[in-house]
Amino acid sequence: MDVTLAIDAMGGDHGTAVTIPAAVEYLKQFPGDTIVLVGVPDAIEAGLRELGVQTGLHLRIHPASEVVGMDEQPQSALRGKKNSSMRVSIDLVKNGEALACVSAGNTGALMATARYVLKTIPGIDRPAIASYLPTKKGQICMLDLGANTDCTAEHLLQFALMGSTLVTALEHKQNPSIGLLNIGSEDIKGNEVVKQAAQLLRASDLNFYGNIEGDDIFKGTTDVVVCDGFVGNVALKTTEGLAQMMGGFLREEFNRNIFTRFAALLSTPVLNAFKRRLDPRRYNGASFLGLKGIVVKSHGSADVFAFRCAIERAAEEAREGMLQHISEHIEKWHHECQHTEQGAA
Repeated sequence: MDVTLAIDAMGGDHGTAVTIPAAVEYLKQFPGDTIVLVGVPDAIEAGLRELGVQTGLHLRIHPASEVVGMDEQPQSALRGKKNSSMRVSIDLVKNGEALACVSAGNTGALMATARYVLKTIPGIDRPAIASYLPTKKGQICMLDLGANTDCTAEHLLQFALMGSTLVTALEHKQNPSIGLLNIGSEDIKGNEVVKQAAQLLRASDLNFYGNIEGDDIFKGTTDVVVCDGFVGNVALKTTEGLAQMMGGFLREEFNRNIFTRFAALLSTPVLNAFKRRLDPRRYNGASFLGLKGIVVKSHGSADVFAFRCAIERAAEEAREGMLQHISEHIEKWHHECQHTEQGAA
């Protein structure tokens, strides 16, 4: 299945210097797909000329005269910049001209705009940010990573439903296991919201493993990790910081003297493999789940390789019909809840 993707070409710390080369590289790998570069036409055309690339059937430019700043307030961007590259990209998804959009722009503005334009799937109160993290066993899906700092137990149940559906759709893993991030594995641990969420998850048809702790994330204990956005964002940023620190320590030790530099040369294959396994760029691309459209958020400082990974994530979700799967799962869950309530009455 060939897909059309809208790319916010102006968003992120590097703008067109990253988004355009990433889009061009993506099309080399998936020539049947179509990329719509959204932004200031002159800037996009200049970026394409530098690469010696011309627009055509599978690479188009859609004009947008405004750009949302990385430090701009979400409400200001939503109300004051209706012709921003971010807003127009999302509009293309709403209008059916694209199946998904990708942006490295301001996260708060992107979420506010996407929620306003696309609305949420019936049965979902709040969209959540989901992404993958590396583990000893492969990778794990974690949500929410920052969209909702205050959640109810029902919100966490909805996150679990969406995370389970995402893993099933993208990894073709039936009945993935769900872990509820907590300060202990015992049922008595955690605040009231987490305790109530655990009860809801046990009563659901999801494959609920139970409470898990922070170290279980990287052990790969479960396929999905569920938490509120405050905890999730702290965990994510801690992970990124730890990876950077470990990389920095390795470079320092191998550059300490001539002998360690020689050891580094001999260890190059192992170091490269280690770097690939921990490279956060490979996992770039966070999904905004729960919206009536596919929106993928790239890290603002992403390079060309990382942004291309985000484009690939959006295309994969569109190709696998992730949006339809989530809608069907939520509808089924609500139907079962109503049936249970009627039976109890």
